[in-house]
Amino acid sequence: MFLRQFQYLVAVIEEKHFGRAAKRCNVTQPSLSSGIKQFELEIGVPIFLRGRGQRFHGLTPDGERIAKWARLILSHCEAMRDELKERRGDLNGSLRMGAMSSMAPLLPLLIDKVRDRHPAVRVDVHFMDHEAMKLGLDNYSLDCALTYIDETDSNRRNVLPIYSEKLSLLVPDAPQFEGRTEITWKGAAQLPLAMPRPGTHERAIIDGIFEKAGCAPVAKVESDSIQHLMLQTQLTDLATMIPAHFTRTPGLPPGTKALDLVEPVARQEVGLFWAEGDIIMPMASALVSIAKKLGKSGELRRLIGDDGTVSEGGKRTRTATPVPASVAAAVPGLNHRNELDELAFRPIDRDGF
Repeated sequence: MFLRQFQYLVAVIEEKHFGRAAKRCNVTQPSLSSGIKQFELEIGVPIFLRGRGQRFHGLTPDGERIAKWARLILSHCEAMRDELKERRGDLNGSLRMGAMSSMAPLLPLLIDKVRDRHPAVRVDVHFMDHEAMKLGLDNYSLDCALTYIDETDSNRRNVLPIYSEKLSLLVPDAPQFEGRTEITWKGAAQLPLAMPRPGTHERAIIDGIFEKAGCAPVAKVESDSIQHLMLQTQLTDLATMIPAHFTRTPGLPPGTKALDLVEPVARQEVGLFWAEGDIIMPMASALVSIAKKLGKSGELRRLIGDDGTVSEGGKRTRTATPVPASVAAAVPGLNHRNELDELAFRPIDRDGF
């Protein structure tokens, strides 16, 4: 059993084609197929479903388990090399990071800090769905992910809360909104809306808030691109929901304005996730360390204007509550009372809870 056989296996799964996998591994297709067949003989079970040609036909049930082990073995080998480089002060390679598209404006600050500390590291950012990121962490195709924290994540050891995201309504800068600074969710439901596509995590959050407000609007346009939704507002009469920090970074498109969404004010905690395990991989460790320092200094929250308060009806209220002990204990040094808002999503009423 050789390391290259694990590399062949993962390459075929990711390329979904034996010929492309061979090219990626810089070997001939017969050499790759022979290596995989020898691997199957050694472990005594078939890995791939067989079919005609070089096309990928899927994995056997045993193959699914073997694939997960193969990724784990390869990731630990890569982590070993990274740790040795880090000990010599020359960490290099690729930091594979997943993120939601709504978090794109915050990434330059995080990435710039990584580049300052580790100039030879290349950051490879993948914008993908919330569930795809968790799958990427589980199969070690991602080193870390910036995404929403669910209530089911409260027992995970591998999450660092970063900031709390509040939603605003982006509307055309038209006479009907002149002088207005806020709008209720019921009021927003009466407007023609552009919304995230059904099935996305963002849409589930928005639908849940509308349901709590007792309304169920029908979207006129749906998209999985927040930039496209914002263009709908800029160029047409549609309104759309955006993270409140977009008013500061990157800033609003010309011809639009943002209204605070109230009744209820709702916040969603965003966290940095990394792969579960007894040790944290060096690439993920580099980003986690930087994120902790940004959290301690408050630099990231100042950038997005998140001071731990919300505004509803002109009333400012603190919303910070302690992070669950299971998370706080896993990230030593977090002063969660002052630096972090509540972990799980929940609407906030006028009393702040």
